[in-house]
Amino acid sequence: MSENPENNVVMRCLAVDDEPLALMQLKVMIERTPGLQLAGACADAIEAGEVLRRERVDVLFVDINMPEVNGLDFVASLPEPPLVVFTTAYSEYAVDSYKVNAVDYLLKPFGLLEFQHSVEKVRRQYQLLQHEREASGSDQNTLFLRVEHRVVRVPVGQIRYVQSLREYLKFFLADGTSVMTLMPISHFAEQLPHEGFVRIQRSYIVNVRYVSEFGKGEVRMDDGTVLSVGDSFRDNIRQYLDPRLNPKG
Repeated sequence: MSENPENNVVMRCLAVDDEPLALMQLKVMIERTPGLQLAGACADAIEAGEVLRRERVDVLFVDINMPEVNGLDFVASLPEPPLVVFTTAYSEYAVDSYKVNAVDYLLKPFGLLEFQHSVEKVRRQYQLLQHEREASGSDQNTLFLRVEHRVVRVPVGQIRYVQSLREYLKFFLADGTSVMTLMPISHFAEQLPHEGFVRIQRSYIVNVRYVSEFGKGEVRMDDGTVLSVGDSFRDNIRQYLDPRLNPKG
């Protein structure tokens, strides 16, 4: 596969197949392909769902004919699926795979060259999505959240604070409204600019521009909401406040 400066982006991949040999083949191909990083390898859809809740995954390579939950039903159940490439020994699934917006379809047995051709299709789609996000506003300034069956654009500066509710995040906005999306708080924290946002406990991240008071063990927001500060997160507040309380010079 030729090296291209435009292809330097690394896509995190999840491989899913109930056949151990096929799963090992996928892992090896991902590891041998420049620009791909293995985020996980799973033997079934249940395990894959757990990985998707914990990890950032850009590309899903998934078998269709699996026990309990097949690959098509699994992808269709995801509220915000990554880019998908189906792998299967049965060509009759090809049409159905595109009904769930799969980028490509690999018919077993396939070799490394076929796999890497498929990766090029995925990479082009990934870059297109990145360009669309940049055109709509940089990732530092805008988030696109899947809320039920629609995508909502949320300016980062309008986020007052965020609450984690198990697998969901609830965004409390400056205009008094809120939206909820399926996303782990760790994933959200990775997307935020470090300046201006502070995690005050396992379940809360606050935008300091909307904080009216930092107290002992609590934070008061400008709308009157009081949030407790976890013991293990007090250093986060100190790191934010110290340079402002004790400016150099």
